[in-house]
Amino acid sequence: MWSTAVGCQGPEMLESSALNLRGKVVLVTGASRGIGAAIAQAFAREGATVAVNYLANEAAAAQTVAACQAAGGNAWAVQADVGNPAAVDAMAQAIAQEAGPIDIVVNNALRPYAFDPERRQPLDALAWSDYQAQFDAAVGGAFHVCRAVLPQMRQRARGSIVNISSNLVEHPVVAYHDYSTAKASLVGFSRNLASELGPFGIRVNCVAPGLVYPTQGSAQTRESFRESLMAATPLRRLASPDDVAGPVLFLASDLSRFMTGQVLLVDGGLVMR
Repeated sequence: MWSTAVGCQGPEMLESSALNLRGKVVLVTGASRGIGAAIAQAFAREGATVAVNYLANEAAAAQTVAACQAAGGNAWAVQADVGNPAAVDAMAQAIAQEAGPIDIVVNNALRPYAFDPERRQPLDALAWSDYQAQFDAAVGGAFHVCRAVLPQMRQRARGSIVNISSNLVEHPVVAYHDYSTAKASLVGFSRNLASELGPFGIRVNCVAPGLVYPTQGSAQTRESFRESLMAATPLRRLASPDDVAGPVLFLASDLSRFMTGQVLLVDGGLVMR
């Protein structure tokens, strides 16, 4: 809670349940498994209503929904390709009709990517289309989702958007050129949006994890590399999907109500700023 000392108060006192996520309507993209599923379940544990977006894996999305409901939240699956503006618009409208205006968006969906240092493509083996595919997924998907939900947030002069970036932007321990460059652009997109939307009471921030294990992307990361990365990390382990979910909830909640345009690194201290 804010201190009650003179000069230390915020505009309004925070309650003891400062996350204040109960009843909030949350859209998590790419939430059928991995990091997205962990984020969706974390919101559900706080009593939020969660729209579990997925592209193709309906069975996995149903499992995430069941886990969210078991955790105490309301949840349902919403299929949409975030790269398709019409599909995203329809998704945003369907969520509003089902549960009310969207309060929080987590842009987590990404194009499948294998984090294998030994099989990564060097620059001279890449085509611009490789970069474009990652831009379309990381930045394009966030762009379409943000445009679709902004009318709902502007109308009520509040909202929180959390975009999932990567610590590779700050520390390319492996030069995953196309992936990391797209994530860097997502940070730029987020900060411009934060500047524009701040006067409307809408906050935009990023969470930048290090290597998260286990996920579909890290399944191909060799054990020897994982061990070397853990040895270089002050906390001596890799992030789990649940480790990412906590900071996302923080940035989505009232606890971070005076933060926007920020990048929160979640990598066990591998990158220190």
